[in-house]
Amino acid sequence: MITVTDRAKEKALELMKSEQKPDGAFIRVGVEGGGCSGLTYKLEFDVETRPDDKIFEDKGIKIVCDKRSFLYLVGTELDFSDGLNGKGFAFHNPNASRTCGCGDSFSV
Repeated sequence: MITVTDRAKEKALELMKSEQKPDGAFIRVGVEGGGCSGLTYKLEFDVETRPDDKIFEDKGIKIVCDKRSFLYLVGTELDFSDGLNGKGFAFHNPNASRTCGCGDSFSV
């Protein structure tokens, strides 16, 4: 399961509204090769699911990821920070054994 914090929920809803996403839009998360630690997170809004997608809902927010990415993301929490140390969505991933200094890439 992938969960969202209250701050991430509020920001996601705000962005979906400002970007005029249609009803039924959801957050698609994924993992790609790259970054200084080997893997990077991918985050976008989407409206179409795919046959192998894993689908979750937390706090009224639908979260979708492909089956391969799910293996890296199980148990992950999506958060949002707007503090002085950085602004944006952040992944708190218990599977990540090493993250880079910027927090944008990880390894398992």
